[in-house]
Amino acid sequence: MRQSHAKAFKQAGRHTLLLAILLAIVAIQACESFLDKEYDASLSEEKVFGNQALTRQFLANIYTNLPDGIAGFNDDQFLGAFRDCMTDNATSFWGLHYYNKINTDAYTAADHPLLTFWNTDFTGIRKCNTFLANAKPAIVGNAALPGDDNHLYDRYVAEAKLLRAIFHFDLVCWFGDAPILGEDEAGNPIVLDMNKQEDMNLHRRPAAEVLEWIAAQCDEIKNALPFRYANEGVNWGRVNGAAAHALKSRATLYRASALNNPDDNRDHWLAAKQAALDFITANAAAATPYALHADYQGCFYENPVTNGEIILARSVWNTNRIDLQLLPPGFTGSVSGAGRTNPTQNFVDCFEMTNGRRIEEAGSTYLPANPYSHRDPRMVATIFHHGSSWGRADQGEQRLVDVHFNSATDKGTDYRESMGGTYTGYYLKKHVNPSLILKAPQNFPHAWIIFRYAEILLNAAEATNEADGPSAAYTYVNQVRARVNMPAYANMTKEELRDRLRNERRVELSFEDHRFFDLRRWKLYDGVTAANELAKPRHQQLLNMYGVQVTVAGAAITYTYTGAPGSPNNDMDLRIFNNPKNYYFPIPDSETKRAPNLGQNPGWEVGE
Repeated sequence: MRQSHAKAFKQAGRHTLLLAILLAIVAIQACESFLDKEYDASLSEEKVFGNQALTRQFLANIYTNLPDGIAGFNDDQFLGAFRDCMTDNATSFWGLHYYNKINTDAYTAADHPLLTFWNTDFTGIRKCNTFLANAKPAIVGNAALPGDDNHLYDRYVAEAKLLRAIFHFDLVCWFGDAPILGEDEAGNPIVLDMNKQEDMNLHRRPAAEVLEWIAAQCDEIKNALPFRYANEGVNWGRVNGAAAHALKSRATLYRASALNNPDDNRDHWLAAKQAALDFITANAAAATPYALHADYQGCFYENPVTNGEIILARSVWNTNRIDLQLLPPGFTGSVSGAGRTNPTQNFVDCFEMTNGRRIEEAGSTYLPANPYSHRDPRMVATIFHHGSSWGRADQGEQRLVDVHFNSATDKGTDYRESMGGTYTGYYLKKHVNPSLILKAPQNFPHAWIIFRYAEILLNAAEATNEADGPSAAYTYVNQVRARVNMPAYANMTKEELRDRLRNERRVELSFEDHRFFDLRRWKLYDGVTAANELAKPRHQQLLNMYGVQVTVAGAAITYTYTGAPGSPNNDMDLRIFNNPKNYYFPIPDSETKRAPNLGQNPGWEVGE
């Protein structure tokens, strides 16, 4: 399935980038969008960069390399679930999904299926540097103009540099130490000839150093782009000054975290705090500031182009594939749900009660016989559980989710069927459009969110708490909680607020590709074994996954929690985390053999 970036570039010469990917970003206003122009990959560099429209299309094509957490839904067989299935938030029902073997550390650097990120990011970087080396102000134009095209060449350059920084950040997230491919000593963009051994045999730089370079790039870029475009109907999905601020906020937060800051140097937390506050200050001064979407659930299925919380999204798909892959399998008409992303009981338990207490805390009012009542409203917005209501009432499709299992011949409509089902008793509701009609299915716009405003507020809260303590941090996290009418945090120690902020990120940013990296940057796997974490509440366990078995007897419903070693009906594999190996993915084995200076991440070495 995978092809290393070296192999990809070996097959062609100087114009490889002109032979690869057609633009896949389709905006809602397709006839006008900056990002919807198809790029003719057969043209030479001289032809492309000698023409204003083709230069613009080349730049637009770079966006196809941005991270995309919903692209996998095009591959139901191997990737058709959210990547939180590689965390304690969820498991995948479909046995062939790659995530299941990743969770048991069953791949090597020679056959790991998700190393395509390496190729995608390096290809993106090379596209950016090719653009920077060849785009011409005389062709693009760089006049002082009103509106979004003011100093257009300068803005194009800033866009390419910001995209390049995003690709470097993605490399660090998955692979740790990485080369920095910016400008050479003469100030020229580094466009490697991938056919030359001396070019490809790169030394990687420490992840912390790369993150600092990314932050510096954002400082260089952020004022060269409008904080927000005046005409977002045309420019939606295009990086802007706000995206530069957002990337710096995330990069500095990761730099300050334990994985990249083992000595807990406060200066890095101060830098992360300032980066988040700089976004908030610039946003407050904007003509149209970013703001939390009024409806948390609607934030993930309503038209993303009109969503004022989204800072940057990868693309807009008009599809129902995502909805159907998430919907419980008993919901059927001319199309049916497959239900292949199964949230865990570990995740469900992390939702607080509406009074702000955890379910195991004294005074929580949690009722084991009625476990889903009086919970954080984000649980209802995120999870399909037994008794959830879904379906269009006006179409005769509304009913309650039924995942009960009394026996093989007495089970709920939504428990399991041949192509979908649940191992945990739960399905993922987040991202599912409630307007879907199963007997007459329609498509909806879906966008993979890269940055949104709630993350900035949570970044500010975390960095402020670590740098200065809780008193100044409450205001940011409490804005996020206020959206869903959860009680404000107050009167906590730094350690107590740290624990709650980590849980708040888990709830708020679930199934958006944050949990996988958060667990690692916090180094939460250190010292953890399946045996020694059994004494912890389920929501704090990382290796033992839990679900619920629902049985019914008349009107009586019983909930039995399953999953720990020796428990009944344990369908989930025990998670395996080899430390330090699994903090990062491996560098593709073919790359390390071709370019030995890259080295390999600890534990991933493969023999000749």
